[in-house]
Amino acid sequence: MYDFVVVGVGPAGGRFARRAAESGFDVLALEKGTVGTPLACSGHVSTDIWNYVPDSAREDLFQNRIYGANFYTGGPDTASHRFYKTEEVSNVVDRVALDRTLADCARRAGADVREGHTVTGIEEHPDRVTVTASVAGEKGTQTFEARMVAGCDGPVSRVRQAVDLPEPGEKIHGVLAFTDEVDHSDHVDVHLTVPRFFAWRIPRGEAGVEYGLAAPPGGDVNDRFQLLTDAYGVETDRFCSGAIPIGPPDSVTTDRVFLIGDAAGQTKPFTGGGILYGMTAADCAARHIRPDRPESLGIYESAWRETLSTEIQMGHLIRRAYSLPKPVQRVGLGALAGEIGVHMDKPSSFFSKSHLKRLFS
Repeated sequence: MYDFVVVGVGPAGGRFARRAAESGFDVLALEKGTVGTPLACSGHVSTDIWNYVPDSAREDLFQNRIYGANFYTGGPDTASHRFYKTEEVSNVVDRVALDRTLADCARRAGADVREGHTVTGIEEHPDRVTVTASVAGEKGTQTFEARMVAGCDGPVSRVRQAVDLPEPGEKIHGVLAFTDEVDHSDHVDVHLTVPRFFAWRIPRGEAGVEYGLAAPPGGDVNDRFQLLTDAYGVETDRFCSGAIPIGPPDSVTTDRVFLIGDAAGQTKPFTGGGILYGMTAADCAARHIRPDRPESLGIYESAWRETLSTEIQMGHLIRRAYSLPKPVQRVGLGALAGEIGVHMDKPSSFFSKSHLKRLFS
């Protein structure tokens, strides 16, 4: 019997598998396809990402450095408001390679990471959890037993559904695609032109340019994406589409099952990004959960919420600004534009001394 079976080996699953294995637990991690594919989200992350991967991985993962953002209330041919820092705000990384790097870290720590395993059933018992999976290229199914199961299997989580945990507060529809343009510019473009969310353009250095947007379901996402790329005069390929969970549910644990990452709605409400929040929660889980102590799941619930709840709540407030009337948005952007002192994953840093000093200087 395993101590943990981890379902899903994205950033949250890979990170938890690594940390749990490093603590001496017997960990099996199952990924339904090949780790890192299909690509489901952007690789634009804060520079904190380097705290989660080996130093030796930076050269393979790094694509571009970002110092700020140009905000538009219209298309790329309209006036913009520039927000910037004198040091790097964020980096663009190879998103597929990031997942594979985190999975390799888990393997080196001792976790058994298996690809091509699609989980088809989860059954909780008083003393264990039974996990059933189909294996690519094989007939029938395999059954695994664990003291606990970590559901790290994304916004449409099979684990969450199997144990009747509540859904995230909202799911929005995100799309992104790429061009082969070489662009080393150091600002992203953000367009507040999508209902209740935004569209973006991210320069990825030699790796091309990413274009994307997200909106609530039924918001004509594909048509709006076509309007975005038409406005930039580009044709994209490698089209990706998926759900983005916004707002964690009231509970992400049962007696022996717990959720991490997108499955738990642990994302930034104002961008939909969940890489750093998911790995932060994974560290909370690895720090507090003990497979022979089901009551430790309550400690995890409290720990990750204490760590992330303020940022998530403030992220919801920022998102409300996306729906303000355009004249109000332009006034607000004009008042706040310029040098900033905020951290892209921490909205609470708006009230930091460094940002307030720059805001009122």
